[in-house]
Amino acid sequence: MIKTRIIPVLKPALKPALMPALVAAAVALPGMALAAEAGHVEDVSFSYEGPFGTFDKHQLQRGFQVYHEVCAACHGLKYVSFRSLGWEGGPAFPPDQVKAIAELYQVPDEEGEPGDTRAGKPSDNFPANTVAGAPDLSVMAKARAGFHGPYGLGLSQLVNGIGGPEYIHSLLTGFTGKEIEEAGEIFYENHTFPGGKIKMAPPLTEDGQVEYAMYDEEGNPVDGPVDGAAPPATIDQMAEDVSAFLMWAAEPHLEQRKRSGFRNFVFLGFLTVLLFFTNKALWAPLKGKH
Repeated sequence: MIKTRIIPVLKPALKPALMPALVAAAVALPGMALAAEAGHVEDVSFSYEGPFGTFDKHQLQRGFQVYHEVCAACHGLKYVSFRSLGWEGGPAFPPDQVKAIAELYQVPDEEGEPGDTRAGKPSDNFPANTVAGAPDLSVMAKARAGFHGPYGLGLSQLVNGIGGPEYIHSLLTGFTGKEIEEAGEIFYENHTFPGGKIKMAPPLTEDGQVEYAMYDEEGNPVDGPVDGAAPPATIDQMAEDVSAFLMWAAEPHLEQRKRSGFRNFVFLGFLTVLLFFTNKALWAPLKGKH
């Protein structure tokens, strides 16, 4: 009898007090989780951010060059096809260059003996790289996404971007140069990686480490400067370029998705107006004019 008297009294009293706290906790939890996972992550203004943003193909070409010359030694891109490097909205390399890039990689030969490899073809995917035990980078920009805002909404991504490329950029530029020895292992201090130390040595060590190639508007390599020539290959610039490339690798159809979303919003707006006036016309004889 005591319980039946107390419970009905407490329920109405607790709801108004608890609901604001629960809503505040739901909004704060994603930010708290991101802070717990990673350290200092700087926001970067990428060209593809926002509802109308697009990839900069020259930046993607530079980013691929950084990946190929620096990252590919330890990290694979097993979910990315070579031919996608020639897609519009991506790096947009010409077909002959896509073929030449594919031939630089050795992929498993399904027709040979186990363990046999052959030169890649545009129809192949980048090979997996498990030699160093490093993670694959195909969807890393999406896997490390942050800046979500309230669960399930992702509203803050319209302003802050997805967060994954920012994390990659901050990680690559977050090394302090300090080495830490623990249990016979060498770790490198990094103010972005969770825990503040990472086993990966700094991949970008000096300005000019990658000599950016020059491309014309068709994506063909040229000698000498052209319009929109590559910026100086500083550590920060190389980190930004490869982060943009990895974002494209994780979501190569981003621009098409944005265009489809914009068309859907326009259609929904038109449908809403149409239904509004249809509703008024249907109910006008019954409601009359007031």
